[in-house]
Amino acid sequence: MKIRQILDEKGPEVVTVSPGASVMDALQLLVAREIGSLVVLDEEEEVLGIITERDILGLASRDPAAIRRDTVESLMTDDLIVALSTDDVQFVMDTMTRNRVRHLPVIDDEELVGIISIGDVVNAIRKEMERENNHLREYVRGAVR
Repeated sequence: MKIRQILDEKGPEVVTVSPGASVMDALQLLVAREIGSLVVLDEEEEVLGIITERDILGLASRDPAAIRRDTVESLMTDDLIVALSTDDVQFVMDTMTRNRVRHLPVIDDEELVGIISIGDVVNAIRKEMERENNHLREYVRGAVR
């Protein structure tokens, strides 16, 4: 299974934030949308980075007042790990596990086309295993009769 199939099922929507937004603005957006990350885009919609709930929690534990004072740009991760829509789901899961990240922007031809979470990946693999399991059950039933 390819990442494109997950995006086709879940949709291409990506919630984004500008680098100049406050960390508090980002936090409120994460909470309002019930998501774990925001992709940071500049005015030309070029991907600059990603900010996650984990980033904000770390800042809150170090300097709670910084949430209102600091900008997204000062906290975001700009050394991005990304996926391609043509990547295999298993490869992406391995990449996420190895790098201990839970969200990957999906970029094709330098354009943001979606975002994948570890939950999306696990769910896709689970569904694929269920389909395979059902197919094998049907095969065994047909072979036994």
